Amino acid sequence: MNRRRDAAAPPPGAHDGLVVATYGRHLLIETADRTRTRCHPRGKRQEAVVGDRVRWTPSGDEGVIDAVLPRRNLLFRQDALRTKMFAANLDQVLVLLAAEPTFAEPQLARALIAARQAGIEPLIALNKRDVQPAFAEAWARLAPYRAMGETVLPLQLQPEDAATAADLAALTERLRGRVTLVMGASGVGKSTLVNRLVPHAQADTQAISRALGTGRHTTTRTTWYWLDDGHGGALIDSPGFHEFGLHHIAPEALARWMPDLAPYVGQCRFHNCTHRREPGCAIQAAIAPHGPVAPHRWRLYQDLYEELAAARAP
Repeated sequence: MNRRRDAAAPPPGAHDGLVVATYGRHLLIETADRTRTRCHPRGKRQEAVVGDRVRWTPSGDEGVIDAVLPRRNLLFRQDALRTKMFAANLDQVLVLLAAEPTFAEPQLARALIAARQAGIEPLIALNKRDVQPAFAEAWARLAPYRAMGETVLPLQLQPEDAATAADLAALTERLRGRVTLVMGASGVGKSTLVNRLVPHAQADTQAISRALGTGRHTTTRTTWYWLDDGHGGALIDSPGFHEFGLHHIAPEALARWMPDLAPYVGQCRFHNCTHRREPGCAIQAAIAPHGPVAPHRWRLYQDLYEELAAARAP
């Protein structure tokens, strides 16, 4: 999904630019001097996403995308019906959770697996620290993720006081100088987070809406926000999601993208072990209480393996 033909001979008058917003077949392209132009893809297939570097040609007051330049990476999800591309050329993915609404762990796990498979570093933040005991319960549910080395940050965005400022400072340190895609379900505080970190976000959103010809409160758009005037880092705000298909991942490769299981891959008695029922399986031997792998994580692996295997069945 992240291979693109390089445009070796750009057409006359072509420019290079960065995709900073998409809505339907409309794209907003930013050039090096920060000028933004509404563009359309050449042909029927929409291939460019926010974060892409593209080559485009002016056409009246708008432009036409001639080529998507090679990507470092691409985060996407895939199920039996469709492939949904989120963003490209990312340094990390911030999965934002909240004490309320209660997060679905399978969806969290799927997002983390997709990020690692794409070669993108994940980061988890749990919002609404002031909502107790829900926050304490959610924090406990994330213990296996902290134990396997995932970075999990506590967060509180309201009210704007010293405690929330400290939380934001810790998160900002992780975002500085990096391009970060923010993902999360509705109601977890994504909009609040973006507005706290990017004071001009609302003005940018309105300007982008006018440029793309969309409503002010469009919720299906993916948008790039610079974190500072020096362009030292950026947040990409994406629509909420309920399902996260992983059909692009082969079932036999699944364990290597789960950091608590990955250390045991290759240590089983059989080289083609599926880590489900085979004797001499190193992953099964590492399940608690005999090892560090949480039983519910192994059950999650089994469910995902069955799903991915079924998707490839003739």
